[in-house]
Amino acid sequence: MTTLFLLLALIATAAWITSTVTLRMKALERRSERLERRLGLVLDHFGIEEPEPAGLDEVRALVRDGRTIEAIKVYRRVTGADLLEAKQAVEALTDV
Repeated sequence: MTTLFLLLALIATAAWITSTVTLRMKALERRSERLERRLGLVLDHFGIEEPEPAGLDEVRALVRDGRTIEAIKVYRRVTGADLLEAKQAVEALTDV
């Protein structure tokens, strides 16, 4: 009986910790999105454009050669983007 009680208490504690961490992460994501939006407005206001990362010429060459997967890999290496962001960026280069 004691073991069952301890197991249930452990499961409840793990669930509480998980939900707390999840809520905190969502709050941080919302804050990060607000800060990025504000930073974008400031950059637009001052007419500052983000410089193009070095190495995009290699990505463009791979796209021209039809080597999309390699282009995505290089884009991720050059920019530090995640897979989805890199795929979307390379697809946008393909459309140009």
